[in-house]
Amino acid sequence: MKKPLILVTNDDGITAPGLRALIRTMKQLGEVVVVAPDSPQSGMGHAITVDSTLFSKKVVVDHKEGAPSEYSCSGTPADCVKLALRVLLDRTPDICVSGINHGSNSSINVIYSGTMSAAIEAGIEGIPAIGFSLCDYSWNANFEPSLEAIKKIVAEALANGIPKGTVLNVNIPKTEGAPPKGIKVCRQARGNWKEKFDERTSPSGKDYYWLTGEFELLDKGEDTDEWALAQGYISVVPTQFDLTAHHAIPQINNWNLNEH
Repeated sequence: MKKPLILVTNDDGITAPGLRALIRTMKQLGEVVVVAPDSPQSGMGHAITVDSTLFSKKVVVDHKEGAPSEYSCSGTPADCVKLALRVLLDRTPDICVSGINHGSNSSINVIYSGTMSAAIEAGIEGIPAIGFSLCDYSWNANFEPSLEAIKKIVAEALANGIPKGTVLNVNIPKTEGAPPKGIKVCRQARGNWKEKFDERTSPSGKDYYWLTGEFELLDKGEDTDEWALAQGYISVVPTQFDLTAHHAIPQINNWNLNEH
């Protein structure tokens, strides 16, 4: 039997340490092919390239024997998955894993995440997919304590499948070198960003703006991703890409939409 084909991507760029850690871990489970952005694409969400050219080339980042095939892409994380499935791969991957992101994608952050959008793009194509994020924005973050848990989650997904129309959003707490306490399946916490724009002036005299802000947790539940992370657990949130608010359909149907 062929080994499972694992498509690995991210949004921090093809040289990011989180991606390299994920590649090493996935090589223990199957055949790995990497298609990742050639530069950081954080916060790109599900953007795709439609009005400019898209470039890709085979690259060698890992010079060790047995290193996987790797391709850099000039586009977004979603572009990387599209290109992999339509052009670069000779068979459909058994799973797509995205990450390991340098920074959290819990709660509302999932909406903005390039990491998760890559996973969602694979999910739209019917491919089991998981996005992994570590709650540490440092380029030199320590990914080692989380790798066994990541391997376990992917192995279980390969063995059991992921429910149709669903991808997994996995966030990993920063644990200062200790392994996480365990894994909890959670719901997405309700929260948002209290944002502001710092107004500044460039040396040439032009005004520009720098987005800043802080996350505001609006959810005190003990079944959420934010709660699990605060307690030292890995959070696994099944995330759907059908954005229909089914509970709202009866109310909207009561509007006088068809009366003239």
